[in-house]
Amino acid sequence: MATAQVLHMNGGEGDTSYANNSTFQKKVMLTAKHVLEDSIMRLYCSTFPQCLKVADLGCSSGPNALLLASNVINIVDALSRSLNHDSPVFQFFLNDLFGNDFNTTFKSLPDFYTTLQEEKGHKFGPCFFSGTPGSFYGRLFPNDSIHFFHSSFSLHWLSKTPDELSSDAVEAVNKGAIYLTRTSPPAVHKAYFAQFKEDFKLFLRSRSAELLPGGAMVLTFIGRDQNNELINAWVVIGMALNDMASEKLIEEKKLDSFNIPSYCPTAEEVRETVEEEGSFEVQRLETIRTDWVKNINVSEDDESVIDEEMRAEGVAKYIRAVAEPILKSEFGEEIMDELFRRFKDKILLLYGVHKLELPNLVMHFTKRI
Repeated sequence: MATAQVLHMNGGEGDTSYANNSTFQKKVMLTAKHVLEDSIMRLYCSTFPQCLKVADLGCSSGPNALLLASNVINIVDALSRSLNHDSPVFQFFLNDLFGNDFNTTFKSLPDFYTTLQEEKGHKFGPCFFSGTPGSFYGRLFPNDSIHFFHSSFSLHWLSKTPDELSSDAVEAVNKGAIYLTRTSPPAVHKAYFAQFKEDFKLFLRSRSAELLPGGAMVLTFIGRDQNNELINAWVVIGMALNDMASEKLIEEKKLDSFNIPSYCPTAEEVRETVEEEGSFEVQRLETIRTDWVKNINVSEDDESVIDEEMRAEGVAKYIRAVAEPILKSEFGEEIMDELFRRFKDKILLLYGVHKLELPNLVMHFTKRI
C-alpha cells in the first residue's frame, strides 16, 4: 500500500487519538519557541507584510495543529505594538497528507477565534485558516506566495520505504528489525540516508520556489546520534514484534520484510544535505535532547504524581497514536491491542536501565537570494 495512504496519525478524539496523545510534541515545540520567535521577528521586521502568510507542514490534528498559529500571532502582535505598527492580516495554511483528520482541527477553530478575540480585542488583524492536503515532498503552493514555513515532527517521515528495504526486495537485509538499529548492516543505513537525501532535497527545492523573497523556515524533527546508540520507539516496537513472531502470532517473513518509512538524521547529515541542495542558508541548528518517556504526561497537570505503570501506559498510547495506522496496514488490526500491551511492558523493563531520549533538531533556514 502506498505510504501516503497509511501515513497519518490516529484521528478523532478517542483514547488513542493523536489529539489526546501529543503532549510530548507540544513540550518540544514550546522548548524550541525561542528559535521561532527569533526567525519571525527577523522576517517581520525586514518585510512588514500587510498579510503574513504562514504554512504549517505536517500539521496533523488536535490542539498542536493550532499551536503554531497562536505562537506566531502572539509574537507578531507584541512586536507590532512595540513598534507602534498596525498588526497584519494572518493567513495560515494547514498541510498534511490526504488521510489526516483535518475535521477535528477545524471543529476547534470557533473556540480558537473566541479566545483570540478575548485576548487581542477588536483591533487585532483578521486571521484566516485553510487546509492544504498533499505531500510536502513536492509543490503545494504557487511561486513566491508564502512568507514562512514551519514543520514540527514530520520531516523524519520519508516519502516511501527505501526500495532496497521494501517488501518487494529480493532478500530481506534488515531481518528482525523494522528500523535502523545498532545491529543493522551498513547497507540499511546507506539505503535510509539516500532516501532521506532525495526526499529532503525535493522538499527544499519546493519550498524555495514557494517562498517570497526574504522568506524563512523553522523545522523541528527527530534526530539521531552519530553512534546510533539511543533506543527509540521503533526499536521497542521491533522488540515486541519479534516476540510475537517467535510465538507465531505474526509471520516472521512479514516482520523481516517490513521497514518503517522514517529516518532520523544526524545534525551533520542535515547540514550536508542543505549545502548540497543549495537553496537555503542555515541560520541556526540546535539540538534539544528530551527523554521520550519522562516527558509524557497522562494528565494536563504537570505536577501530578505519575507512577511507572501509568507513565508506561501513557507512552504506549502516545506511540500508538502515531504508529498504529501504518502498523495496522501491515500486520492487521487484530494484533494492535496485544502489540501495544507488550510495548508498554518493554518500556517498564527498559526505563531506568537504558537511555530513552531523543535528540530533536531545531533549524532556522533563510532562502538564498
